[in-house]
Amino acid sequence: MGDYDAGLVYDAKRFVLHMRSIIEIAPLQVYYSGLLFTPVSSPIRVGYLKNIPWVTMEPKVADVWGSLIQTLEGHTGAVTSVVFSPDGKLVASGSCDKTVRLWDTSTGKQYGVLEGHTNWVNSAVFSPDGKLVASGSWDKTVRLWDTSTGKQCGVLEGHTESVNSAVFSPNGKLVASASADKTVRLWDTSTGKQYGVFEGHTNFVTSVVFSPDGNLVASGSWDKTVILWDTSTGKQCGVLEGHTNSVNSAVFSPDGKLVASGSLDQTVRLWDTSTGKQYGVLEGHTDFVNSAVFSPDGKLVASGSWDQTVRLWDTSTGKQYGVLEGHTDFVNSAVFSPDGKLVASASLDKTVRLWSTSAGKQCGVLRGYTNVNSVVFSPNGKLVASASTNKTVRLWDTSTGKQCGVLKGHTSNVKSAVFSPDGKLVASGSWDQTVRLWDTSTGKQCGVLEGHTNLVNSAVFSPDGKLVASASWDQTVRLWDTSTGKQCGVLEGHTNVVNSAVFSPDGKLVASASLDKTVRLWDTSTGKQCGVLEGHTNPVTSAVFSSNGKLVASASWDKTVRLWDITTKTTIEIIETHGSIKTMKFSNDGMHLHTSCGILQLKSSLHSGGNRALPHTLTHSLYVTDQWITCNMKKLLWLPADYRLSCGALNDSANLIVIGSGCGRVIFISFDFTALPPAYLQPSVPVIPVAGKGFLGLVRY
Repeated sequence: MGDYDAGLVYDAKRFVLHMRSIIEIAPLQVYYSGLLFTPVSSPIRVGYLKNIPWVTMEPKVADVWGSLIQTLEGHTGAVTSVVFSPDGKLVASGSCDKTVRLWDTSTGKQYGVLEGHTNWVNSAVFSPDGKLVASGSWDKTVRLWDTSTGKQCGVLEGHTESVNSAVFSPNGKLVASASADKTVRLWDTSTGKQYGVFEGHTNFVTSVVFSPDGNLVASGSWDKTVILWDTSTGKQCGVLEGHTNSVNSAVFSPDGKLVASGSLDQTVRLWDTSTGKQYGVLEGHTDFVNSAVFSPDGKLVASGSWDQTVRLWDTSTGKQYGVLEGHTDFVNSAVFSPDGKLVASASLDKTVRLWSTSAGKQCGVLRGYTNVNSVVFSPNGKLVASASTNKTVRLWDTSTGKQCGVLKGHTSNVKSAVFSPDGKLVASGSWDQTVRLWDTSTGKQCGVLEGHTNLVNSAVFSPDGKLVASASWDQTVRLWDTSTGKQCGVLEGHTNVVNSAVFSPDGKLVASASLDKTVRLWDTSTGKQCGVLEGHTNPVTSAVFSSNGKLVASASWDKTVRLWDITTKTTIEIIETHGSIKTMKFSNDGMHLHTSCGILQLKSSLHSGGNRALPHTLTHSLYVTDQWITCNMKKLLWLPADYRLSCGALNDSANLIVIGSGCGRVIFISFDFTALPPAYLQPSVPVIPVAGKGFLGLVRY
């Protein structure tokens, strides 16, 4: 086989594994999503991607295949644990959905679902012969499962709090379990009886592992230590101290000479088991380390972190060897395959991902730009500003999708960014407790608005651009003069975190939404509270004025939207939704609310003098859900895991949708309604509450 043929076979394998899940559900998406989201240099993309007439701007994708091989989807809750079988043919994953799932590593298909736990599963591990799986759970039990049948074959009971970790001894005769009850317990796998209790930790025990010869057990704890135990006597034979925060993970090297521990202090530490001395500190993660594991040859350590990455480390030098980026939420667990060629990682994003350790770092758009919190168009639609957890605001040219500026200055997570009405300024709110003003033409910082005493969640300009209102965890809304940067008002009254603030169309009022379950109205000229809108039974996430300023709509974690008359301060409509809404706005005619969970039709009698209008239908509506771009609520384009919605914005004049993803991508896709297949142009139903995460893209009435 020639080099070209070998390359084509490799490309075809990567393509199929990358798109496997959607091929099974909607195979025709291979010609749309499959080709659009395949690397630019892929022979399959080059050979088969023809012009898709209804996509007028294609999303930017990687140039070549990266180290991410495939994403295993099926869990309905966060994935807490992942492990390979001894022969490498299966992966077991534990989840907050109370199940353990088995996966075929060659195809990515789900092989089995192990059900029986009554609470979250924290840990899953194979026996040395691969015939059993042991799982530890918040239901305080360890359960044993037959991998060939999927049936439960034992329940190990005795812990008085959640079981955080479970592991088989090298000979498979024992299971060790670590618990929030501060103990490590040993169990006989043949009888299910408790074999021993190791006591000594002064806080939750998070991790437990046997040494390769089975003579020792290492346990990591929130008491900041790793303790070594003699399995035959149950006595302590060493305490490894040095971490400055809780230890989440501990593991022996294959030769038993080292222990690696991962901690909330953002480090992985290596320890000499014979002396108990610290051997090395692996630094580079920017958030808590949840998991650490050695490669089969002991030359590498893989660590999973809340910074959404898996990092590979050279154990001989302590230097970082690679960064595996792509998860859109905390990484809870990482593990090597038995041959060391793959790493599997489990995440709060509900996926298990398989990575090649030899393919280098994962390639992607906006590499290293972590979770995108907010995206917004400039008033003229020529720019997009995105705010991110990596402390920056970035500017993008909407005609090309290219980055045209990076606004640096914040010292912590940037939660929101917004343009001034004339588009000349951007205001950004950050967890560094400041709002910063930026000149969009130069990218220079032109003001730092300081005064909040806690995290800033959002910032917004007044309609005339003369004021900025900022909402904060310090339970206040603050008003700022944009020309001087001086604080000109502190709006106090909320009794909990303020999530958002918005000006009325005439700029005379501010409405603020809070965790205290209320919306409050404020007079911007005096700073005095002029109304409290009470009725929600859970925190309020968002509030917005109608175009005439007479109504306020509020959304809450109680899964309702309330419509308020600001004159009487009373609720005039309650709409139940299937999900918690983060953002919303009124349609131009005031008949609908466009929300992050769908389109809600309002009672037209509220706006038309009591004469109920004919039901509206939406003739062309593009909408982004968690996994799909839909048109008239019909599935149009599937979004692979790395391109899914964290936040979004729209420019209806250009038919352009911008998606900010949890893994740091900013994706531009524009559409031509006239070229859509006829089936997608049939109007949708008037009332469309949609479950889950998403935002309305484009609407034509």
